[in-house]
Amino acid sequence: MKFTDGLWLVRDGININGAVQNYVVEKTSEGLTAITQTTPITGRAATLNSTLLTVKFHSPLPGVVGVKIIHNDGVIDRGPAFELTKGTGDHVQIEETDSETVLISGGLRVVIRKGEQWAVDFYRGDERITGSGYKSMAYITDQDGNTFMREELDIGVGEFVYGLGERFTAFVKNGQVVDIWNKDGGTSSEQAYKNIPFYVTSKGYGVFVNQPELVSYEIGSEKVKKAQFSVAGESLEYFVIEGPTIKEVISKYTSLTGKPALPPAWTFGLWLTTSFTTDYDEATVNSFVEGMAERDLPLHVFHFDCFWMREYQWTDFQWDSRVFPDPVGMLKRLKEKGLKICVWINSYIGQRSPLFEEGKKNGYLIKKANGDVYQTDLWQAGMGLVDFTNPAACEWYAGYLRDLVDMGVDSFKTDFGERIPTDVVYFDGSDPQKMHNYYTQLYNKVVFDVLEEKLGKNEAAVFARSATAGGQQFPVHWGGDCYADYESMAESLRGGLSLGLSGFGFWSHDIGGFENTAPAHVFKRWLAFGLLSSHSRLHGSTSYRVPWAYDDEAVDVTRFFTKLKCSLMPYLYDVAGQAHEEGWASMRAMVMEFPEDPTCEVLDRQYMLGDSLLVAPIFQENGEVKYYLPAGRWTHLLNGETVQGGSWRKETHDFFSLPLFVRQNSLLATGSVDTRPDYDFADGVKFGLYSLEDGAATTATVRDIKGAPELTVKAERKGNTVTVAAEGSGKAFTLAVKDLGTIASVEGADQADETTVKVNAGSKSVSFTITLK
Repeated sequence: MKFTDGLWLVRDGININGAVQNYVVEKTSEGLTAITQTTPITGRAATLNSTLLTVKFHSPLPGVVGVKIIHNDGVIDRGPAFELTKGTGDHVQIEETDSETVLISGGLRVVIRKGEQWAVDFYRGDERITGSGYKSMAYITDQDGNTFMREELDIGVGEFVYGLGERFTAFVKNGQVVDIWNKDGGTSSEQAYKNIPFYVTSKGYGVFVNQPELVSYEIGSEKVKKAQFSVAGESLEYFVIEGPTIKEVISKYTSLTGKPALPPAWTFGLWLTTSFTTDYDEATVNSFVEGMAERDLPLHVFHFDCFWMREYQWTDFQWDSRVFPDPVGMLKRLKEKGLKICVWINSYIGQRSPLFEEGKKNGYLIKKANGDVYQTDLWQAGMGLVDFTNPAACEWYAGYLRDLVDMGVDSFKTDFGERIPTDVVYFDGSDPQKMHNYYTQLYNKVVFDVLEEKLGKNEAAVFARSATAGGQQFPVHWGGDCYADYESMAESLRGGLSLGLSGFGFWSHDIGGFENTAPAHVFKRWLAFGLLSSHSRLHGSTSYRVPWAYDDEAVDVTRFFTKLKCSLMPYLYDVAGQAHEEGWASMRAMVMEFPEDPTCEVLDRQYMLGDSLLVAPIFQENGEVKYYLPAGRWTHLLNGETVQGGSWRKETHDFFSLPLFVRQNSLLATGSVDTRPDYDFADGVKFGLYSLEDGAATTATVRDIKGAPELTVKAERKGNTVTVAAEGSGKAFTLAVKDLGTIASVEGADQADETTVKVNAGSKSVSFTITLK
């Protein structure tokens, strides 16, 4: 939201009371409280009829400092509020000199300047990373009596801003106006389903605004050297999070707001859906499933979209008996084929649903101020919304989900959650402005908790569209409604990379696009991208997404990349474990892995899948692709070609290839199974040791099906000698050297040829030495 008219003027009707002078700084049990004046105090009379801002500094975690700016402190906080980790503050140090008061938290120092001009500066060591200057913190009123709180933090020369949720606009957010307000706007506009009030910059720090309501950002778009954010009301709280790397910033941010759960291994396989408005019954579903099997296409999850329920009755959780007369038997038959089952739901209850009367009678639906149930015809005729602030409503909704899980359902696609009105009343009295974005958190939590309760820890996964800060705890999320063209494929990737830089570990998208039907060449290129994403789903709107509906080659491409992904599961599930433990996205923007390479700061058409694999999807019908390899040796995973990085490359690929490179100093684990994602990853695992530099060491971990580390292998090179040590399962494995020359001899292993060592590993601790020619 803009308040000024260019650099010199203020917009008509706007009054800005900005912090200009420090009155006093006091130590408190939580940190520091500063009182700042919005007009200079020249004498006692100047203290009358004046505005003060109270600024509270505290630190819940080392390297994280909270700043709360308050004008009037008598406002009732009706909630909701983000659930944040609350530390003891024992790590905080306070220092004071004649010119400044300093709060120290881990590697972050906050310096509050004394004297006649107000300023707050954030330092990493001796480096100033950002700050709030003269008049940046402000209490603002407009001519209609509305009040706002504003902060402006400095953006340095050459500094780039990323994140703010799943945004489909330009990857670098500098110059953009971003409103944190969930909307159902597809993937082709500035609107977003997943708005997260957190950004991270190329300087290696992040800023999280702890406000669930509308946060309006001007990222260098009102004042070009400022990241401005504002909210309506009388207070504003934000946290500055120091890295010093982007990965460490995100790790600390997710320690504050919640780590992603670990999805079960089966979710990483290929999902196939009925699509949205297509006609289907059990025979249709079986034709899809059998068609996949007949063509040797591994399939792991089948999803029933909206019309598994009767039209006009969404959501009633009842199978449409006209087309599914025996749902229990059908699900049993599908599961006997090795499939997991997902069904579509949302939190909207159409008036023709039997649940509507139950919800109305028991007070489970959101109401208007006069006590009527809030209703709309948008989406479902006469629909109401479940009030998840009511514990009884949550249990009512959860009860129907439990019945479906007992029937054989393994996951729920939690669609919608963005169209939440603000002229309503909630059971617990929550502020409807704050509930607009926060509603999705309560919705997804109820569903996720049911799955975890019924299926167990690390067995729960939703397929969610909407989210807010903290929503990363309930994976998986997908990108929403995109068109079936290369432009939407690219915008989807931008959204996924931005979401990954907002603390979300797992992300998917509709392979081939949702709206319309893609040409075969788009579908085949999207297959490679989709099956080299954390989660992979074939889904559309008005047409089926079975590969043979496109052409015969699409079938072969589907088979090739599905089997490739299954074979990569030992590596991918360790990447998933890192997402769960550290908060790092499985699909990482290049700047996240290569923060010192300035070329990587703006790349948005390629990504790292974990820390070892570089993926550059192809967005051209003719197969041309231009991509960048950072410095170092890179080996193409599919053809074994090794090239030197540090430059751009332009190539042409067929549909069975794309730039897919293994980073130097990688120990890449691949599995012995290529037909499913959930198997014993350590049984027969193969490690590729890629371009290990002299003096370098690398480690790979293979996890079990529950995500616990089962086998750890470390390789270290000194000259022509590579020392390998393995701890864990005691199962046999194979290690192949890549781009290291040939093997001259091996000591301590069972078998070796010129490039490969086979280890029986009868004990749980194995070490051997490779001498290279």
